[in-house]
Amino acid sequence: MNQLLAEYWYLLAIALVIGLVVAWYLFRSTRRTKVTGASRGDVLDEGAQKAQRNSALVDAPPAAARDPQPVATPTGLAGSGAAVAASAEVGQVGVSSATPKPVGAGTDDLTRIKGVGPKLAARLHELGITSFSEIASWNEADIDRIDAELGRFQGRIRRDDWVGQAGLLATGDTAEFQNRYGAGA
Repeated sequence: MNQLLAEYWYLLAIALVIGLVVAWYLFRSTRRTKVTGASRGDVLDEGAQKAQRNSALVDAPPAAARDPQPVATPTGLAGSGAAVAASAEVGQVGVSSATPKPVGAGTDDLTRIKGVGPKLAARLHELGITSFSEIASWNEADIDRIDAELGRFQGRIRRDDWVGQAGLLATGDTAEFQNRYGAGA
């Protein structure tokens, strides 16, 4: 074995050097990150420029502000198309086209409903919903229509049982409200 190493030591040295070069090349090529100097400031640093990320989303008007498009209804058998068109027109007179009622006299504090905070209360006022009796009288279609207008708060109406809470608050039954939904109203 020693005689073999003595005769071919230069080949082993060359093989070792080639192995090291190949390993360096492979590890270097898989490194994707590069460290750069700290010449650019962070957007959170004092006096830095305003962040430009997502400015298109932030500055865009809300999608709910657009006017609804008229629904095209085909004429059907025995005038059923006219009935569908009439119901579609009634459905388009949604909450988004209603003028908001001013907050003040005749309005309830909607934040008393569990799950309705100041932002949701303001949004409900924008939609023209100002009293517990209005919320208590909602049916499934009304809940679906209002829920679609709530944006990121969708699903809260059913999950927090706004209709049940508003019914108790509209009748002034605070004892039953506290029994069912907890104190704080």
